[in-house]
Amino acid sequence: MKLRAWILASRPATLTAAFAPVAVGTACAAAVGRLAWGAALLALFGAFCIQIGTNLANDVFDFEKGADTAERLGPVRAVQAGLLSAREVRVGMAASFGLASLAGVALTWIAGWPVVAIGVASVLSGIAYTGGPYPLGYHGLGDLFVLVFFGFVAVGGTAFVQVGALPALAIWAALPVGALATAVLVVNNLRDLAQDAAAGKRTLAVRLGPTGARLEYAALLAAAELSPVALAIFERLGPWVYLPLVTLPWALLLVWRVSREEGRELNGLLARTAQLLLAHGCLLSVGLFLSRSGR
Repeated sequence: MKLRAWILASRPATLTAAFAPVAVGTACAAAVGRLAWGAALLALFGAFCIQIGTNLANDVFDFEKGADTAERLGPVRAVQAGLLSAREVRVGMAASFGLASLAGVALTWIAGWPVVAIGVASVLSGIAYTGGPYPLGYHGLGDLFVLVFFGFVAVGGTAFVQVGALPALAIWAALPVGALATAVLVVNNLRDLAQDAAAGKRTLAVRLGPTGARLEYAALLAAAELSPVALAIFERLGPWVYLPLVTLPWALLLVWRVSREEGRELNGLLARTAQLLLAHGCLLSVGLFLSRSGR
């Protein structure tokens, strides 16, 4: 029973948001001829641990702030449902961030002190998303946090620990990853808009309203689908970089459905947006490998 509760609290379905940027960052490193599997695997392990630690922090802090109640429309949260105590989840959060720090120590030995800054900022932001004196998610900054850390920091950091520098390719490639990871959050916040507003959680969806949140979702998916064109133009990549565009019909369908559905109906669309992130990230990774090798 406890094991199932811990799996629930860690939210394994969200790990696509940790895997995709590491895959794309590794493809960027390979594209510039500096692929390092050891560093890539350490980066993936650290990303998974930070994601799980952030999920556990959200579980306990949202409950303590009154954002998670019995009326919650999303999947069950462990503390709110009484499956785990707040103390247990706090210990699990600390353990997850501790394991991420161990990976960070190894990566620091490989790539130097900038890894410390990346790791500390990532852990502190994971906690500050829903915890601390100024929780980012409660002040409309969650979307920016996800775009920056799940896009530019994660992709750029993964490339950096392998290359030893930040290639420009990684900056361009980070945009679609960050945009789609943010789109996952937008669906989550759109679903919880009424409950968050009542609890004083001023997410960007609460601030923009349902129409504004749906327009933000559409803009994020558009940015992701247009990114291969930008990569081809500015990085002079071969035609394989257009591979992610096969997801365009899927993205259009999601935009249409998000524009029409609400409440618990959005749970399925949240999962499908996360799946789109995984598919787009994997196709982009393959496209980067093949485009560079085919030049």
